[in-house]
Amino acid sequence: MRNLIKILFISVYGFITGCSAQAPSHVSVRSEKFNSKLEFLLNFSVPVIDVKSLSRNANDYLILDAREREEFDVSHIEGARFIGYDEPQFETLAETPKDQPIVLYCSVGYRSEKLGEKLKKRGFTNVSNLYGSIFEWANEDLPLVDKDNQPTQKIHTYNKRWSKWVEEGKAEKVW
Repeated sequence: MRNLIKILFISVYGFITGCSAQAPSHVSVRSEKFNSKLEFLLNFSVPVIDVKSLSRNANDYLILDAREREEFDVSHIEGARFIGYDEPQFETLAETPKDQPIVLYCSVGYRSEKLGEKLKKRGFTNVSNLYGSIFEWANEDLPLVDKDNQPTQKIHTYNKRWSKWVEEGKAEKVW
């Protein structure tokens, strides 16, 4: 509860002052520069979970990929379901209980945060955003699978500019 209050305070303060929010102390990414970028991009309107916590407890969550189909097909977190971003496939959640623990991810967390806001408006009550998303998942050497659920070293980095957030040697970057 204390973390929720802290997140709300940081978000409201950031909105009023025009400052970017800071990540809650319980989440982190490997790179300080990447962390600064995430704090600039995100407003923490959806609670965050770090990749290490998700990797240890993945079976406890419905994991949804908020990227586009092309990105998902290159690689995704094993067990993740595609939902998309530009035209989210909300119908895939028709049978999902509203209190189901859900973790959303995209490339870095921006799109997944926005989709998380939409899920909350649709009545889902246990939605989290993966802090650093699939880029940090790769940075932590966690496994990725392709569209055929085969292990892969490839990761769709959206474009060359965004690819810098995946550490060199951690994955084969494609866009």
